[in-house]
Amino acid sequence: MNSPILNTISARRPDEASAEVLADTAAESHDTRMGALLSDSGKLTPEDFERVLRMQKETGIRFGEAAVRLGLASDDDIQQVLARQFAYPYLQKGQAGLSPKLVAAYQPFSPQVEALRAIRSQLMLRWFARGRRALAVVGVDQDDGAALFAANLAIVFSQLGEQTLLVDANLRAPRQQDAFALRPRQGLSDLLAGRAGLDAIARVPAFADLAVLPAGTLPPNPQELLAREGFRSLNTQLEGHFDVVLYDVAPFQVGVDAIVVAGRAGGALLVTRKNHTRIAHIGRAAEQLRDAGCEVLGSVVMEF
Repeated sequence: MNSPILNTISARRPDEASAEVLADTAAESHDTRMGALLSDSGKLTPEDFERVLRMQKETGIRFGEAAVRLGLASDDDIQQVLARQFAYPYLQKGQAGLSPKLVAAYQPFSPQVEALRAIRSQLMLRWFARGRRALAVVGVDQDDGAALFAANLAIVFSQLGEQTLLVDANLRAPRQQDAFALRPRQGLSDLLAGRAGLDAIARVPAFADLAVLPAGTLPPNPQELLAREGFRSLNTQLEGHFDVVLYDVAPFQVGVDAIVVAGRAGGALLVTRKNHTRIAHIGRAAEQLRDAGCEVLGSVVMEF
């Protein structure tokens, strides 16, 4: 007498049966990788791994869900593993010692970071898809939050898989070295003065596609240093090495540094602050940037 199970299988087309086997194999492989990553990170002991597998087989749920139900892993642990599997790096609170204000690094699923990703999409379509590589992030007034915005924007570009360089071109009051917990080192000013090479660029270990060029030694003549022909040559070099080069510059109201840097980059994004930045200042900044041959792509409003 024929088995009902065999009859069911034989009634299927061969490609349907193969597809199901492949799906089951893929699911098992996914769960095995997740278990290995949790074990490698010290979240699961070999005994814990076996407990999770037993529960998974008994209940039919996914490996991560079983680990959470058993209290052996948290939802954050599972999100971290999924991020690693899908090459979407981010950090858990306190990891790597970066500034907690880097929400793109620590809170990638928050509304603020969704807004950053929306801005990234617009910039990809309107600027970088046109073959451009460099962009200046320009704060209109002091304390507009432009440096913080530039740092988070650099992170979301790197999470997209774009080789991203954040250049701290604020040679008056730089902030990126502290934000990314970099040791004191030579940087942009030293490069422009001929005292350092491209090895002044620091990779950010937590994000494989992100690098930072700190400001370096604070010079007595930041505007003149940035206005030299050497900065144009350096920008060309950086564009040849990276997909995205973001310049964080001194606020517009501090001096004309922003105009010099944005003119070299070719494009600028203005950063304003809600209930802080004056409309007249925004208009004046945009006008002067355009006069310098820079394309103003738009503005963002920070609220904090």
